[in-house]
Amino acid sequence: MSVRRSGIVLISLALLAGPVLVGCGGSDEPEESAGDLLGRAKQHLDETSSAHFVLDSEGAPSSGTALVGGEGDIARPASFQGTLKVVALGSTVDLQVVSVDGTVYAELPFAAGFSVIEPAQFGIGDPGALLDPETGISQLLAEAQSAELGEERRVDGEVVREVTAELPGELVEQVLTSKDPSEPVQARFSVATESGELRRAELTGPFFAAGEEATYTLELSDFGADVEITAPPTG
Repeated sequence: MSVRRSGIVLISLALLAGPVLVGCGGSDEPEESAGDLLGRAKQHLDETSSAHFVLDSEGAPSSGTALVGGEGDIARPASFQGTLKVVALGSTVDLQVVSVDGTVYAELPFAAGFSVIEPAQFGIGDPGALLDPETGISQLLAEAQSAELGEERRVDGEVVREVTAELPGELVEQVLTSKDPSEPVQARFSVATESGELRRAELTGPFFAAGEEATYTLELSDFGADVEITAPPTG
């Protein structure tokens, strides 16, 4: 075979092989599934030492007793310090609350200093348990059913992916509240794709009255911040 003919053959083989080589080298990683993303968010929650949260609600009652909002810091293993917004006796009250190792303290209206309270009296659970893998927020991620990936967007310079899912009403009652635990709760989680941190959980269900939908929105930030919470003196 002549040198010229050999060159033509080699060029032809290179052209034929080119698309194959490009195809092999240019494959992207497969998209993370909704379940995997929630699993990564759960792992991060279970490993973090602390987090800051803001709770808001829509469809809350103006009477009865119910938790309608709040803001504060939760720290492992079982501590909380912040303000919980509660509807009680026909008015909305901002309670300064501290929880340490299962004991909950609140600065009640018209009282001097903190008192030990039973949180169920105010329609709330122990906020110090929110980071506990057995009783806290991460249970919602672990038990999410029919999870599906939603839109991806950028929030404050960070890429966040939404995941929609359905949660057992009995579980939500244990972590938060429910007036009809037999009814599932619809959830929309927002997870930072790079860090795996849960940024937002929007839950819709019968939180304040059976047969009536309401929404709680929980936002998390400042994971792993240096937080020190101690029991306050009681009056």
